[in-house]
Amino acid sequence: MGIRMIVKNPDPVLRDKAVQVKNFNANLHKLLDDMAETMYEADGVGLAAPQVGILKRVIVMDCGDGLIEMINPEIIEREGEQFGPEGCLSIPGLMGDVRRAMKVKAKGQDRFGKPIIVEGEELLARCIQHEIDHLNGVLFIDLAEKMYEKDPDQAEG
Repeated sequence: MGIRMIVKNPDPVLRDKAVQVKNFNANLHKLLDDMAETMYEADGVGLAAPQVGILKRVIVMDCGDGLIEMINPEIIEREGEQFGPEGCLSIPGLMGDVRRAMKVKAKGQDRFGKPIIVEGEELLARCIQHEIDHLNGVLFIDLAEKMYEKDPDQAEG
């Protein structure tokens, strides 16, 4: 495993749309392992492949209940609403209040290509939405209703 460099805004790779993963092989497994290690090292709760310069539809998340890996994720259900702070490892030092669904259900694949469903509420729902946005070239600053400086103790996604 290895820690990868996190791409920072305004790098154009963050605005490109990531492509579907078709090969579930050792290269993908290495990317997933590296992304998880990078996320943990940076004290984040989520990381999308474009944030390490790879335009593939791959995300990793850990909101406190263990690592979740999703390949080719897409949200299939949204419910309710929450409004609160978000940060981003690719936009250090800034936070923003973003309106998101309170609950989401997302489908995707695991590292071996097997179909999976991930359901999340509150922070996990926010994280799923935030990371999938990265795969579509959308950053939280595009959605934030209010921006402010980050509290040094707050985790970023």
